Amino acid sequence: MSAVPPAAPASLGPPSWGTTVPGNAWDTAPAAEPRSVTVVVTHYEQPAELARTLAALGRQTLAPHQVVVADDGSPTPPVVPPGVELVRQEDRGFRAAAARNLGAARATGDVLVFLDADTSPEPGLLARLTRLPSALPELLAVGRRRHADLAGVPTDAPLPAAAEARELAEPAWLRDAYRRSEDLLAADATSFRFVISAVLACSRWWFELLGGFDETFGGYGGEDWELAHRSWLAGGLVAHVPHAVAWHDGPDAGVAPRAVDDGLAEAVAVADRVAVPGVAWRGLLRGPVDVVASVPGDLAGTALLATVDGLLAALPTVRVLVDPAQHRALGDDPRLVSRDPGGAALLGRARVHLELHRGLRGDAAAYRELVAAVAGPGDAGTRVLGDGLASVHDLRLHRRAARWGRPGLAPTAALDVPGLDAVPADGELRAYLGQWW
Repeated sequence: MSAVPPAAPASLGPPSWGTTVPGNAWDTAPAAEPRSVTVVVTHYEQPAELARTLAALGRQTLAPHQVVVADDGSPTPPVVPPGVELVRQEDRGFRAAAARNLGAARATGDVLVFLDADTSPEPGLLARLTRLPSALPELLAVGRRRHADLAGVPTDAPLPAAAEARELAEPAWLRDAYRRSEDLLAADATSFRFVISAVLACSRWWFELLGGFDETFGGYGGEDWELAHRSWLAGGLVAHVPHAVAWHDGPDAGVAPRAVDDGLAEAVAVADRVAVPGVAWRGLLRGPVDVVASVPGDLAGTALLATVDGLLAALPTVRVLVDPAQHRALGDDPRLVSRDPGGAALLGRARVHLELHRGLRGDAAAYRELVAAVAGPGDAGTRVLGDGLASVHDLRLHRRAARWGRPGLAPTAALDVPGLDAVPADGELRAYLGQWW
């Protein structure tokens, strides 16, 4: 898989079952019959923990259709009971993303549930975690991972009773994020940070359409954030299901002491793949493109130069689609991209399309507010500035609308951003450069 997998193509159409909803309103999902479930358990040298998780899967109120253990190259192959499938890959370091993909490739169920070998489910987890993906096949459902010291506890001891007396602290930042976002009902472009692959469910159709986990991730962490971000870009939904509980044997990895740069490789890997502010590069022109802007084909002269210069000054990592004559007038800047054919490829990966209909001027804060208008949990696919000066498109909602053939999933709404207006018809470039207007 490539380091920057493309957004899921809208042209493939919807699945043969399920539906979708506006925005991220998963709370309006219709009731749906449970779909068949394949559980993929990722494992490396944790035989006792794996035995506990497999025993817990045998006590589910919704029995799995299939259980696949994906072993990441343990020196001794794990022993699995009859009826559980085992797939293995050679040991080339920590490759959880590749192991999960290997397990998912064997799946025959409609809904995938990913668990880690040391993360054992309570009896109701499968029924609760798969309810929303069974109705909304574009949805990622993340359960609640609780922590306990299970050393010495019999592997067949029932949960949660065996764990609650030995419970360890949950990560407060994750618990608080779920509370503030109403279990991700109010998710936004940054909510991918609250998706963990140790207790995750989605439809097999959606997982395959997305292209699975990015196997170029090595070492611990990052691949679940990237998948969740890619799902969001493609028009997916996300929900936290707090009553779908699995118990991790041991404390959260975040509480372990770390050297200053222990997280450096992970931060770089995510920034090179995710363009959303908060994890993306702030000035370097590396990684994917978050915002693509376009200007009218007839924009020229002072209006063109002032508009594009001001836009790039305000949003340094934006890419601007221009025609050949405009490119010659603007000069050789790597952030300028030919509208044809490069524009379609950029728009296929970006989160936001800022479409200017006239020459525009404004300060940096106003431009940032304009782009942020589609970053939140709303369901407007396009917001129109003022008297049609510009339109800002939430490309993820347009992708979903195209996939289902339902334009109403990306409606248009008005937008008022003070500090942005048209370039004056009699404006001179020296006046713009001198900041006289």
